[in-house]
Amino acid sequence: MKLQLNVPNMACGSCAKAITNAIKEVDQNAKVEADPKTKRVEVETESSESSIKQAISNAGYAAA
Repeated sequence: MKLQLNVPNMACGSCAKAITNAIKEVDQNAKVEADPKTKRVEVETESSESSIKQAISNAGYAAA
């Protein structure tokens, strides 16, 4: 499944890394592209959208 999520409070490379690491905890094989400039996270994963959003939330970010 391919997801495109907006993460408005992702401000820098460290934020992107934290989000990527949180997603990888849910699905270690996920392909994650997090871009602080566009505030967009693209994820290719076998996990559900809700579990990916929950992982991002647990890392301290809001995903829409």
